[in-house]
Amino acid sequence: MALQQNLKDASLGLQHVLAMYAGAVIVPLIVGSSIGLSTAQLTYLISIDIMMCGVASILQVRKNKFMGIGLPVVLGCAFTAVGPIINIANTYSIESVYGAILSAGLFVVIIAKYFSKLIKFFPPVVTGSVVTIIGLTLIPVALNNFAGGQGADDFASLENIGLGFITLLIILFVLKFAKGFFASIAILIGIVVGTVIAAFFGQVDVSPVKEASWLHLPAVFYFGTPEFHLVPILTLILVVMVSLVESTGVYFALGDITDKEIREADLKRGYRAEGFAIMLGGLFNSLPYTTFSQNVGLIQLSGVRKLKIIYIAGVMLMILGLMPKIGAATLAIPDSVLGGAMIAMFGMVSAYGIKMLSTVDFDNQNNLMVVAISVSFGLGVTAVPDVFSSLPSSISVITESGIVMGSLAAIFLNVVLNFNLEANDDIKDQIYEAAPDEEK
Repeated sequence: MALQQNLKDASLGLQHVLAMYAGAVIVPLIVGSSIGLSTAQLTYLISIDIMMCGVASILQVRKNKFMGIGLPVVLGCAFTAVGPIINIANTYSIESVYGAILSAGLFVVIIAKYFSKLIKFFPPVVTGSVVTIIGLTLIPVALNNFAGGQGADDFASLENIGLGFITLLIILFVLKFAKGFFASIAILIGIVVGTVIAAFFGQVDVSPVKEASWLHLPAVFYFGTPEFHLVPILTLILVVMVSLVESTGVYFALGDITDKEIREADLKRGYRAEGFAIMLGGLFNSLPYTTFSQNVGLIQLSGVRKLKIIYIAGVMLMILGLMPKIGAATLAIPDSVLGGAMIAMFGMVSAYGIKMLSTVDFDNQNNLMVVAISVSFGLGVTAVPDVFSSLPSSISVITESGIVMGSLAAIFLNVVLNFNLEANDDIKDQIYEAAPDEEK
């Protein structure tokens, strides 16, 4: 029985790894290719990023007095950091990138206590809007993969579309007819069966597995001694602050899923863990980390909320990072198969955001306006990313991201339309009184 349970837990952990692996790999791949890294350097960057994703996730799950939010959260490379990092590396140097990452991580650790006090700015109308926006803005990513991957020669071919639909139908079939454990790993079953079917059509490329090495050890300052320049540091501080806003929405979504009230002290530990993970990333020359919302959809879809599963996923990511040949096996999964699974996962994130909004008083027109405008900005910027291109490039990290624009719009509109200073002071006092003495 113990062996059977361990195999079940391992399968659930692998499902989380597969859910975030493509997203975690694509960030270092884009960055490395854009700044002219050699094949060896790019291999190191991808491997160390995967390994540190596991470390960062475990830091969040393992709750202590100083850091760790204690929720089933998975961390991966921050998409919002891609553009700024490429710009810093090309304008200054790659050493400046890591000086800025170390500084930004330290900044998050220092300001975590104060940033956590902003909990009163995240009522259900804001958190529900943010989670809905996160899910909706990820749908184009899922559909691009569904069609075979953006830029692919066979993009939107009948073969790719067919594989995507087959994978999605397998997931739905398992959810409909399977019970217990098998229903909880529906996504994994869909991906595995979809990949097997794709192999018969010649869609599975195993060359990454053949070319990858068996072992790749991490090295401190692999790309050289960090350099510290003011503009890169300020730029990445802005990036990580944006990531904290995104992470806050994920924390509240997971808190709702796991029936755990998220308090100021929880946010403080969560932010510190994220900041410490970013610092470790700078030390070993990986990239900044943030919470991955696709895993929230997976938790909601599978119904499995145990922290043990995230520990297992974290260890798997560390092993994959140390053994690139094994990790490369996941790259053999066709984009269209991943896309079919992503539609279910990302759609579930949106659906859960809508569920969170169901508790909001929509007889209040102000709440309707918060949701309407924030979702409009979130989807609008995602669909038309150049809409704010005439604004200064220094704030492009905000204006280029639909998630960021929508999230900040929700927070701002709630403050303008709904904020009641006296009522929020009462909420703050209630949070303080409910907290254990060591957290005050």
